[in-house]
Amino acid sequence: QAASSGACELLEAGPGLKVSAPPVLVTAQAGVSEFLLFPVFFLCLSPQTGAGGWTPLVSNKNQWLQIDLGERVEVTAVATQGGYGSSDWVTSYILMFSDSGRNWKQYRREDSVSGFLGNANADSVVQHRLRPPLEARHLRFLPVAWNPDSRIGMRVEAYGCAHRSEVIDFDGESSLLYRFIQNTRSPGKDVISLKFKTLQSDGILFHRDGRNGNCITLELVKGKLILFINSGNTTQPSPPGQGGLALGSLLDDGHWHTVRLECSGQGLNFTVDRHSRPIWAPAELCHADLDPEISFGGILAPGKPMVFPRKNFRGCLENINFNGEDVIGLAKQQGPQILVTGTVAFACAHPQTVPATFPSARSHLALPGAPGADGASVSFQFRTWNRAGLLLSWGTRPGSGGFFLALQDGRFVVYGCVLPGLVSAGVGLNDGQWHSVSVTSTGGHLSVMVDDDVASTVHTTVPVGVHPGDAYHFGGCPAHGSGSDCSRSLGPLGGFQGCLRLISIDGQEVDLISVQQGAVGNFSDLLIDTCGILDRCLPNYCEHEGTCSQTWTAFHCDCSSTGYTGATCHRSLYEPSCEAYKHLGHASGFYNIDPDGSGPLKPFQAFCNMTDVPWTVLQHNGSALTRVKGASLENPHRAVFQYAASAEQLLASVDRARHCQQELELHCRRSRLQDPRDGTALSWWAGRANETHTYWGGSFPGAHQCACGLERDCLDPQYGCNCDADRDEWTSDVGVLSHREHLPVTKIVITDADRPGSEAAYKLGPLQCQGDGSFWNSASFHTEASYLHFPTFHGELSADVSFFFKTTASSGVFLENLGITDFISLELRSPTEVAFSFDVGNGPCELTVQSPTPLSDNRWHLVRAERNVKEASLQVDLLPPSTRQAPEDGHRLLQLNSQLFVGGTAARQRGFLGCIRALQVNGRTLDLEGRAKVTPGVEPGCPGHCSTYGHFCLHGGQCRERHQGFSCDCELSAYTGPFCSSEISAYFGTGSSVTYNFQEYHSPSTNASSHAASFQGETTLTQETIAFSFRTVQAPSLLLYVDSFYKEYLSVILAKNGDLQIRYKLDTHQDPDVINLNFRNMADGKLYHVNISREDGVVFVEKTWRQVSLSSGTAFRAIKSLVLGRILEPGGHVDAETARAGARGFSGCLSGLQFQRVAPLKAALLPGRSGRASVRGPVARSSCGAGEDAARERTHARAEYPGPVDEGEPIAGETRGDSAVIGGVIAVVMFFLLCLAAVAVRLYQQKNLYTPKEAPPESHGTSEAVLRRELSVQNAARGTQKEHFV
Repeated sequence: QAASSGACELLEAGPGLKVSAPPVLVTAQAGVSEFLLFPVFFLCLSPQTGAGGWTPLVSNKNQWLQIDLGERVEVTAVATQGGYGSSDWVTSYILMFSDSGRNWKQYRREDSVSGFLGNANADSVVQHRLRPPLEARHLRFLPVAWNPDSRIGMRVEAYGCAHRSEVIDFDGESSLLYRFIQNTRSPGKDVISLKFKTLQSDGILFHRDGRNGNCITLELVKGKLILFINSGNTTQPSPPGQGGLALGSLLDDGHWHTVRLECSGQGLNFTVDRHSRPIWAPAELCHADLDPEISFGGILAPGKPMVFPRKNFRGCLENINFNGEDVIGLAKQQGPQILVTGTVAFACAHPQTVPATFPSARSHLALPGAPGADGASVSFQFRTWNRAGLLLSWGTRPGSGGFFLALQDGRFVVYGCVLPGLVSAGVGLNDGQWHSVSVTSTGGHLSVMVDDDVASTVHTTVPVGVHPGDAYHFGGCPAHGSGSDCSRSLGPLGGFQGCLRLISIDGQEVDLISVQQGAVGNFSDLLIDTCGILDRCLPNYCEHEGTCSQTWTAFHCDCSSTGYTGATCHRSLYEPSCEAYKHLGHASGFYNIDPDGSGPLKPFQAFCNMTDVPWTVLQHNGSALTRVKGASLENPHRAVFQYAASAEQLLASVDRARHCQQELELHCRRSRLQDPRDGTALSWWAGRANETHTYWGGSFPGAHQCACGLERDCLDPQYGCNCDADRDEWTSDVGVLSHREHLPVTKIVITDADRPGSEAAYKLGPLQCQGDGSFWNSASFHTEASYLHFPTFHGELSADVSFFFKTTASSGVFLENLGITDFISLELRSPTEVAFSFDVGNGPCELTVQSPTPLSDNRWHLVRAERNVKEASLQVDLLPPSTRQAPEDGHRLLQLNSQLFVGGTAARQRGFLGCIRALQVNGRTLDLEGRAKVTPGVEPGCPGHCSTYGHFCLHGGQCRERHQGFSCDCELSAYTGPFCSSEISAYFGTGSSVTYNFQEYHSPSTNASSHAASFQGETTLTQETIAFSFRTVQAPSLLLYVDSFYKEYLSVILAKNGDLQIRYKLDTHQDPDVINLNFRNMADGKLYHVNISREDGVVFVEKTWRQVSLSSGTAFRAIKSLVLGRILEPGGHVDAETARAGARGFSGCLSGLQFQRVAPLKAALLPGRSGRASVRGPVARSSCGAGEDAARERTHARAEYPGPVDEGEPIAGETRGDSAVIGGVIAVVMFFLLCLAAVAVRLYQQKNLYTPKEAPPESHGTSEAVLRRELSVQNAARGTQKEHFV
């Protein structure tokens, strides 16, 4: 610290104290001198040097302290202290800077924080390093808050370094051409760096031409820097605004901006101020194809017949450097490398434009008019992001009405006392650019011109009530006078927020500095001599290609069509896997999958086959069976497969899956997979990293074999693949590739198909991945002191955490990560409350979600927490989320440095007891199980899922626990599928029937099934439930008939008139009880659902709400069988109506039939069931009873999927009884035909009647069908031949 000389004194002054002083050297570091730029003798930061400081007479937000540092320097730090020996200090302040003492700019740190924390007392010193440093001559400190019990009091110091500056000033007509000497060029990289400042929105900064139309142009277009790169035969760069890379914004603010362009063989790196962007460009664009000259300030191409419709630059360039060469220094020396056209100056002029900022809708500026003038006029320039706001009100005497000029939907609209919205002008005026407007009133008439465009001028002949000498009010409605008229005319329209400059009233420009000093007009909530506009879309915080828009105070993200949601489009709309979709209760179908959640990968579409463990199916562009002829080592056949997802998306999905596979068919005729002489591969395939593999389906890496080689059943035992036998007839090697690290297959290469009679064919199935290991990755925490630790959570701008938990404990910390002052924490605060806490430098923030029921119920609950620069949110299960908006100008970066603790805290207190599963941090799954294996007190995995997911098992299905997840056991349900939701439906033809025997016939030594055991002996039913659906046009019909060994029975029939009748005969000595549901004719071809339940002597029919008491008995004894359709042996004990319906049977659809815990249709139609069900006549499984959802689900079924859709079992209708005879006849006929085919093929080959030749172009379907028939005949012949030799 520098020593001070002289006494310090306490200064009391009005607003705007200015101080000038020379710098004093204090330290030197790394060869760069750092100065105490403002000396301590005036505003002392040391209590030993005497009293001192600055205290204004009035403490309000209009006060500021300005320092002139004598010359432009680099300021690296500032420090503050309160007034000496007082209770005066500033708790927060804003720092502004300027080169000329005009047009001030607010300094903002890297995380966009606008203010600085000041002091907490009068004696302590608070220093802030400026990252990045600023370069300026003038500094201004603006107190924002101070000791509430006293006044503003400050002592300040500024630290920094000398700044070297070489500047050149272009007047908009001039330019500079630099022709560099070849030895100044870097052979590997070209680097151009410079600084610029301007008040013009357009102009060329530099241009470099080349051969063959190549060129690079850096141009300022509407306040943004556009880098145009042309490569090709063109005569000039792209037109302004078309193409090019844009970087930076609002660069026409009259302040210095830094530009750096690096060009190398790897491409270009473009930097503007703090923002960089890499760009791919041809390597020759940097060196070989560009001329050794660069023009600055315009496009100067002497000797070249080109005309460039671009504006030259008007402003200052500083420190132009090309590969270490000082271009401006050479220009000053008038070196031979420099050619200057027009007039340039080696000093930078400072235009004295004074803007004013209207930071809020309450900001207001009142300026007097010219009394007695003939007519009135006002003009000004403005810039804003807001679509609406009142800009100017004029003629606002009480009762005079006047008019109001406002922005509405980006257009000017004039409101008056006579008509609202008299005229409108301009369009898109809220684009952040400077726009000019001129308003003239003459003879009671009004004209408005925008951007000096005569064509856009609008006029009105309606009197507007404006009088000479009326005051002009800029901004919101005036507080006095006709403020009520203004509010009535404008309604909810607020005041203008933005910047104004060059205000002129009746031809006289207004001196805003005089306004600031109180000499002219008056104002409130206004910042004069600065334009505080910010581009809040730079950088663009909208993720995943979200579109950013903004107002004066905030930015907004349009996430439509991105697949993401949230304030910054951070959170994915889609699940990471088919497993996750299944556990939301979804059926098979196409779904959007986002394997990394909020990570950079986009969602993609895949088919989810919802078996017990779901399959994800990804198709590619080469699924057809492909024939190959004429391929050789010199001219190989290469098939490259493109999938419905990118390589990165495929990799992420495969890595999440528990198992992946891909079926590969190879069919060969004199086409080998490897050379028998030396084992050289003649065919191979490439995996996901384009690596080569020579093992085939059913084998494993490094085996160089096929499935038959491992199973030792190849056609020729001396080879590991059937194809390597090199036979004249077709042979096949078919198998599944299942080494996950090599999948998917991206390429197949075949080279041995050019010999006589040589041919190959292949077919690659879709990529099929099963399960999701990340979804079930879990850990169990058994002690409060235990936790898992992971690397520091990096979520500076966006952080999201999601996981499942289940517990019986009342509280505990889920996770915690700490920084120096920042932190993030998630915890179960109480049995009904989850809390999300964090601090990014604006003070602790907490969000909570209250649950109406306890969360400590040992069931899985989902927690999603997100924090970004716009807001924070917390959601638990499907409860309403809790959100909190972030301050617009607060700290944004979450800076953590400790480990991430999961299940506890660093202090080993308040740890979580229970299970945590599927923990994802910013889209990355943390391996809980892997860490748990080596951590005491924590166990990998967590059992018990049916308590949470058991409700997905429908229609009586039972939830069964699995190691990872659950499954639905549909054994006792009439339904099937992963959730027991797929109906078993059957179509009954005329005269058909299905009989289910409750009493299973078996020998004493044979164990009966569990179902039969439940009906052994004389089973007596005092209650039963029956449910089914039907569709028919036949009446009478028998839907269901149950009889007993005691000649008791139950029948459900359609009577002749279509009425539904339920007939119970539970006493052989009485007539049956008949329940007649005669509300409509049910034989109308529509689908009806029937639910019948009986308890003792009371029968209840659902949906009809009929309840009937039986008189024939209450017990159904020794039930024997259940018949659907025709009754083959009715017996004499059956009533006439049942007998008549039973004789006709049923023709139509029966579906979802359940009698107690028995599903007769399921037993009859699905394979693998017991033999208690028999079928007679044409009965076939059908989807006739399925609803729309099930039908829609089945449209996704494809033969390539692993296992049939939903069940994992074949979907087929089967017939029993008579069908066995028919099947035998068909088998004999087929055997005879195959024998004839085998003899014919053998004779055909012996006579050489078949000569292979190139097949004509065919569609994939026709070509594959022909080849399939050929292979089928070949295999049939081979199969017959083998059978003959057995």
